[in-house]
Amino acid sequence: MPPDKDQPADPVIRARDAESWATLRRFLPYLWPRDNPGLKLRIVIAMALVLAAKGVMLALPFAYKGAVDAMSGSGAGTVDAGLTVALALVVAYALGRFTAVAFDNLRNIAFERVGQQATLNLAEDVFARLHRLSLRFHLARRTGEVTKIIERGTKSIDQMLYFLLFNIAPTIIELIAVGIIFYINFGIELVAATAVTVAAYIWVTRAITEWRTKLRREMNDLDGKALHRAVDSLLNYETVKYFGAEAREEARYANAARAYAEAAIKSENSVGLLNMAQSAITNGLVAVAMAYTVWGWSKGTFTVGDLVLVNTILIQLFRPLDVLGWVYRTIRQGLIDMAEMFRLIDTDIEVKDAPGAPALIVRRPTVAFDNVSFGYDPGRTILRGLSFEVPAGSSLAIVGPSGAGKST
Repeated sequence: MPPDKDQPADPVIRARDAESWATLRRFLPYLWPRDNPGLKLRIVIAMALVLAAKGVMLALPFAYKGAVDAMSGSGAGTVDAGLTVALALVVAYALGRFTAVAFDNLRNIAFERVGQQATLNLAEDVFARLHRLSLRFHLARRTGEVTKIIERGTKSIDQMLYFLLFNIAPTIIELIAVGIIFYINFGIELVAATAVTVAAYIWVTRAITEWRTKLRREMNDLDGKALHRAVDSLLNYETVKYFGAEAREEARYANAARAYAEAAIKSENSVGLLNMAQSAITNGLVAVAMAYTVWGWSKGTFTVGDLVLVNTILIQLFRPLDVLGWVYRTIRQGLIDMAEMFRLIDTDIEVKDAPGAPALIVRRPTVAFDNVSFGYDPGRTILRGLSFEVPAGSSLAIVGPSGAGKST
């Protein structure tokens, strides 16, 4: 069940929201690069196409309403006149739907390069940073987990951007437009009912999705552990064979995979609760709005076409809201995955040039160690006072027992 809403979880949620906004602000330079006006133009074109498609979709219910009114005789002097108007509006309705689809696809074409380029630039920065980190970092961090962080981060960016720019933003614009349309055509009552319902819908969706996000985070942690065990076991294939530890490794991986599967089942089953709650809220508003319109029709205030108009607008409005939970979770998870990537970028570089260090100019290719001491871990020194010199053109063999520090 979802966590008790009376529990003091607000500070945790606020902290997580602050981190999400910080991650989003940090990602903006990748999305809106200063040195690439071509990508900026693509974003402007994509947003213009979003607004155009939304405008067309908002006009379609009026064409539908006009056709129904013409067929029912409202506002038409003769049957022939009503037929002409209805046919014209039906054709306009079909053309409008095609135009909206065309705008959506042109928007995707314009924006695709932007999303891919932003993902590429961030992935390159993370990869370059990893190669600048010390060996201590790579010995302490598990390779499987690091690669999984990069994989999840890069895969989530494109989808997260799509939902932010082409689902959330247009839906907000549509909500405002629907409020204006309802106020002009049906009065403040329908506007108030829609506003209250949408607010309740968003609140319920967020509350349940926050709970599901915790389940998702647990599932990701278990997924990373399972991948780490598989990768580390395969990287040490020879050692596993030497000690005949195949059964032990298989059991360790099976336990990790089983724990992930249980978490995944719990996460997916929670979708049903979210879908039922959303459906109850949306269908409740549709019933109230249509009953209000039918009542107005009985009083001669509204026409038959108004019933179609209200129904079409609400169905159209809640179509993107029906996946709000999935969209919210995807955006939230994308920000979490991106934050993990930025933490890799923020990892301190241990081996740094001293301030004001001069450039290395090699005049005589000689390698010399003079009383060098070194260790990857401060608690374990590997080289102690090592001194030798390898003149140009000569070779040096380093011998010693296993663990003496030859590779170092």
